[in-house]
Amino acid sequence: MRFYPEAASDWAFRTDLLQLYINAWTVIFTGIVFLGVFFFAIKYRRRSEDERPRAILGSLPLELSWTIIPFFIAMTMFVWGATLFFEYASPPENAMEIYVTGKQWMWHTQHPEGQREINELHVPTGRPVKLTMTSEDVIHSFFIPAFRLKRDVLPGRYATIWFNATKPGKYRLFCAEYCGTQHSKMGGWVYVMEPAAYEAWLSGGGLGSMASQGEALFSQLGCVSCHRVDTQGRCPSLQNVFGSVVELQGNRTVLADETYVRESILNPSAKVVAGFQNIMPSFQGQVSEQNILQLMAYVKSLSGLAPAGQSQPVPGTQDDKARFRGMGPTQ
Repeated sequence: MRFYPEAASDWAFRTDLLQLYINAWTVIFTGIVFLGVFFFAIKYRRRSEDERPRAILGSLPLELSWTIIPFFIAMTMFVWGATLFFEYASPPENAMEIYVTGKQWMWHTQHPEGQREINELHVPTGRPVKLTMTSEDVIHSFFIPAFRLKRDVLPGRYATIWFNATKPGKYRLFCAEYCGTQHSKMGGWVYVMEPAAYEAWLSGGGLGSMASQGEALFSQLGCVSCHRVDTQGRCPSLQNVFGSVVELQGNRTVLADETYVRESILNPSAKVVAGFQNIMPSFQGQVSEQNILQLMAYVKSLSGLAPAGQSQPVPGTQDDKARFRGMGPTQ
């Protein structure tokens, strides 16, 4: 009989250890309290109608003990949990990135190499995997019990989690947030494979890398006519923009991350780059969340952030000032 789901990631063992530590102290203090109640109820019971209890003056060492000892025990729980939380929230730089989109009632995953899956996720063992997730409609929650992995997925913003799978196998994937009438059917499977088997699966076909798909969409939408690579166009060049600090109108700055790229596509007038006019139209309703992730992969590739093995557009040379002029307005 299992008290916990199967452990198939680094997080699983470490999370279970913290949980067992908390549970152990909970049982210990529960036992102390109940034994104390029974002991004192019997020892100091009233034996006759005329009996009067004598005054208890208290004990400072005893009161300090039952205050200080639980405090330090609680602090070990806090520090241990906070350490795990900050590690959980900071994916390694070498993590393989996979994009996840939740919608009623399915999970859609995209690998940078171009593979797409519905309600399935294939990952290799022994390699950190970062999931960048968003929702097309309502709040969902991405939950893999065997990895002790759970994160709410909200519409209009990106959430990230990461894990390192340790045991090959097939593991359940759920939505852990009620999202509509067919919420119970929103689930799937995670397939953890040996690295060689994963590479063989990955090479089994696709429509090209996400960056190349994003580049094709970039041209199809006409963005290339303003965001030029060979020379300065009417709008900022996107070379080396992702991950940099962008200067905006009004002496403001913003970090060019996933949220900024998404907002620049759907609501470009919200943050206009310094030195450029607000002429870029909104693509709200014209591109899906999957399209936005493809465009994002292309923008990342222009900063040399495409995954190993993928082709990247050859970046042009730019001075530092141009590098800080990011997405901004277009077309």
